[in-house]
Amino acid sequence: MDAALRELSDQIDQATQRLLDRARIITEPDLRAPSLLPGWTRAHVLAHVARNADAMRNVLGGVRTGEDRPGYASAEAREAGIEQDAGRPARELTADLADSAMALRTVARQLPDEGWQVPVRMLDPGPRFPAAELLTRRLVEVELHHGDLGAGYGPAGWPAAFAAMELGEPMWAWRQDRLSRPEAHPGTAGLRPPRPPAPWRPGRPLPGSWLGTR
Repeated sequence: MDAALRELSDQIDQATQRLLDRARIITEPDLRAPSLLPGWTRAHVLAHVARNADAMRNVLGGVRTGEDRPGYASAEAREAGIEQDAGRPARELTADLADSAMALRTVARQLPDEGWQVPVRMLDPGPRFPAAELLTRRLVEVELHHGDLGAGYGPAGWPAAFAAMELGEPMWAWRQDRLSRPEAHPGTAGLRPPRPPAPWRPGRPLPGSWLGTR
């Protein structure tokens, strides 16, 4: 993993930590409340982020073994997995979110350098792109869906590096969509983390976090 990809991976680590800090304080009733995505509860959003990690890990696993395989078996399978996991208890959902993120991180950090240029896809049929773009896509997924929880996080909280990051389509449009939302949303009172995320330094695990002794 070159320096640019390692920096992206570090940004994903931090974004994941912020999402988990927030997810862990959402109560069971609040988890079943509507998110900012039509038809989805907050639980659906968390389930989607977890299954997205599994799908990307599946893609990178295929790159490593020389198999050409999409992240999801089908669009229908993707939706079914989200729907099924959205019904899990809060503690199971947050544990799944952390475990799936760690599994993706492990595969990504171990992928040989030449693997990052292999064309991949998330769905079949679907557009192909270099495997390296998966890290950008994962960062976008975590940051934007964190805001989709409607739990006190949004564009005002984005790190400067993410807010200014050059994105291709459809990622640019997704970010613009979130920027067009009002900054304040109803129903967010009491959902902010009671303490800031753990301090972080590049190359070191977050103490007491999903990267350390979770």
